[in-house]
Amino acid sequence: MPLKLVPPRKGKTPFWYVRGSYLGQFVDRSTKTDRKTVARKFIEKWQQQIERGEFAIETEPTFLSAAVSYLKHDGHARPVHRLIEHFGEKPLRQIDQAEIDAAALTLFPNHSPATRNREVYTPVSAILKRAGVETKIKRPKGSRGRELTNWLWPEQAEKLFKSADALDLEFGLFCRFLLYTGLRLKEATVRFKTEHLRLSEGFAYIPTTKNGDPRPVFLPPHLVAALANHPRGLARPGKQVFRWHKGGRLYNLLRKAANNAGVILPEREAFHVFRHTYGTWMRRYAGSDTKGLVSTGAWKSEQSASRYAHAVVSEEATKASLLPFGEVVENGVKNKKA
Repeated sequence: MPLKLVPPRKGKTPFWYVRGSYLGQFVDRSTKTDRKTVARKFIEKWQQQIERGEFAIETEPTFLSAAVSYLKHDGHARPVHRLIEHFGEKPLRQIDQAEIDAAALTLFPNHSPATRNREVYTPVSAILKRAGVETKIKRPKGSRGRELTNWLWPEQAEKLFKSADALDLEFGLFCRFLLYTGLRLKEATVRFKTEHLRLSEGFAYIPTTKNGDPRPVFLPPHLVAALANHPRGLARPGKQVFRWHKGGRLYNLLRKAANNAGVILPEREAFHVFRHTYGTWMRRYAGSDTKGLVSTGAWKSEQSASRYAHAVVSEEATKASLLPFGEVVENGVKNKKA
């Protein structure tokens, strides 16, 4: 088959391709131009190069080569190895929406859309972008998971803190730290070391958050005072500030503290309720808006921070006080208001 022009693939690339064989040399290469008249000139140019033995054979990029490049540039490694096993050396041009959907179902057949999104769609998208492949990937329905936004009222939090103190003073401090910083459980345990604290400046530093970014953390004065009185002290270079790891023992402590305090924790939220409480209180009591929450570093986008808009009544909603009213019930007796 002689060399010929192949038009751009809709939704895939804006460029024309040259495909076919000439003097036994197979060619399947992008012209890197969206103009047909310019692309046509590449056919003659590449034929002449083949005749002179100067045509450089390009190695077609594969998922494996793209994934390796992604990892070399500090990509998130954990989900990638499983994807490499699945896609292997499949050419990047063949990895489209259908291929990604199939991979998600094959690798995670009995998992939620949120898990498939986290383990397949998101890392594949990152790998393709790193390789220069710009394609819009449609995420599975329900990929954002169930948004959990329950929080604690101040009196509930105080009861829970006192109950936690009674079980273990360091655990009580840990619960307070989570609520007043909005940190995730893993960020406040294995990733948080004593050298990341600077109490004299009311400052803490988390080198790597869930999003892969570092986060500076402001410590309110009352939290600084509590940390200064850490039950085990902070003169432990290189050690975790709090001694726990994510696991059953830690969850059991929280469950017991809540039961003893008479506080009902929202189902499936556990320690995440402290993060939601931080976001809610920042909106309700500190007056932060959605942009303000993103500026704290606790949330990466306004979309994720917008869930806390429920914490405050809008100015428009207060106009309900202007609505007309007639008969109202007070103490069980109907009274007509003038």
